[in-house]
Amino acid sequence: MTKLQRIKEIALALIMILGALVMMIYPKESYPLIVIILAFYFIATGISSIWYYITMARFMVGGRESLFMGVIWFDFGVLTGSLTSVPHYYVLLYLIGIHGFSGVVRVLRTLETRRTGSSSWKLKLTHGIIDIVLAILCIVFIKQLNTTGIIFGIGVFYSAVMRIVTACRKTAIVVIE
Repeated sequence: MTKLQRIKEIALALIMILGALVMMIYPKESYPLIVIILAFYFIATGISSIWYYITMARFMVGGRESLFMGVIWFDFGVLTGSLTSVPHYYVLLYLIGIHGFSGVVRVLRTLETRRTGSSSWKLKLTHGIIDIVLAILCIVFIKQLNTTGIIFGIGVFYSAVMRIVTACRKTAIVVIE
């Protein structure tokens, strides 16, 4: 990672921390913002996956999977964008699914990485466990309106901290002579 990339990552992380703090301080007012962020993320993921299919994956074995996943992500984004006037339960279900699934996958991948002898498994395991804890917190506090803003804010805050840690890490450079 170059110095400019490190600076960009840290600047983006600081903006994310500021946004997360605002969401946690004003959880009731942050609900429409959370819906917009989730919708934008899902739509951007869908478009990038479709673009990947158009440019490269259509020539690969199993490339259609990226097209199908892109269409599904795009549909989730459009659906999420229309959830601004519905109860917060639906967005909490999204958060439960996102944090629960990504946490379980991250923990399983980390355990596999640990078995192969990698040294950088502790931080990834912590990230997976925190995702699972956030999903459990969403389930426990699903009836409270403030839960959406607070849990989403905690998730964004933790992601920002992880960006800073990753940006400050030394990267290994392979030199071929």
